[in-house]
Amino acid sequence: MATLLPVGEFAEGPLAALSHLGTELEDAADVETVARAVLRDLQALPGVSRVGLALNEGGGRRLRLLSTDSGGWCHIDAYDDVPLTRVVRTGEPVLGGLDDLGGRFAELLARQRKVGTRALAALPLPGASSPIGGLILYFDQDQAFDGPQLRLLEAAARRTSQAVRRVRRLDADDHGDDDGEHPHRASVRLAGDPRAPREARRFLRDVLATWQVGDEVLDSAELCLSELVTNAVVHAGTGSVLTVALEDDMLTVAVRDRGAGDTPELVEDDDPLKVFGRGLQLVDALSDRWGTERDEAGTVSWFALRVGTAA
Repeated sequence: MATLLPVGEFAEGPLAALSHLGTELEDAADVETVARAVLRDLQALPGVSRVGLALNEGGGRRLRLLSTDSGGWCHIDAYDDVPLTRVVRTGEPVLGGLDDLGGRFAELLARQRKVGTRALAALPLPGASSPIGGLILYFDQDQAFDGPQLRLLEAAARRTSQAVRRVRRLDADDHGDDDGEHPHRASVRLAGDPRAPREARRFLRDVLATWQVGDEVLDSAELCLSELVTNAVVHAGTGSVLTVALEDDMLTVAVRDRGAGDTPELVEDDDPLKVFGRGLQLVDALSDRWGTERDEAGTVSWFALRVGTAA
């Protein structure tokens, strides 16, 4: 059992309770478990009325949001003018009383005033080179957001990010290690040169034919896969591992490269929410979901297509 923050780091004041809140972060096996544990613990803070956690999705086109007052995940357009998109875009926290935020976020602040919100804090979830998402807390009491409180909230965001990135790495590594026991999972290593997209498409066709996946899905998957492998070759300059998995009615295709930690992001812009490349706009249009995640070992890019019940 991990603690969200180091026990006893701040022994005095109303926020000292946060240092004793336990989560399942170290044992969590998926993002859902991490998110719900963090939301539960942060809402237990004094004065907190609502908490939200958002993660980049679709290559930065949108944020996927889970909040304590919703039944499930929903989406925020990456260019909506709200605190969560602002902190993901800039990497800087947004916090203060509603009256202190000036003319920013007018529509959101008007709604929050109606439900009794007095202050909010939005913090980026730090990634290897840019935020992977953000946390937002709404308070029904005025807040000082002084040094100790801010350090506590930043530590919460840091631990949340570490947990999300850990489970994503585990999932990607599991996809890249085909032990032959899963009837609808296959992987192959690809060269880091221009032959790779062709080899990837041939492997995908053979696998999906064996699984009796229809031609329409196959055609879309081939187009999307070509983009992911091409990006791995051009931007990482290394070999990669292609993994194809079919579970229930969802086909997931992931490409993990082994680019060095200082390899430039696929996004060729300072804005981490900007959609990059015409080809990846095609991936966004053809797939049901897609995304990228960079860590110290390289980048995982993936997409998912609904195909019907597995054969």
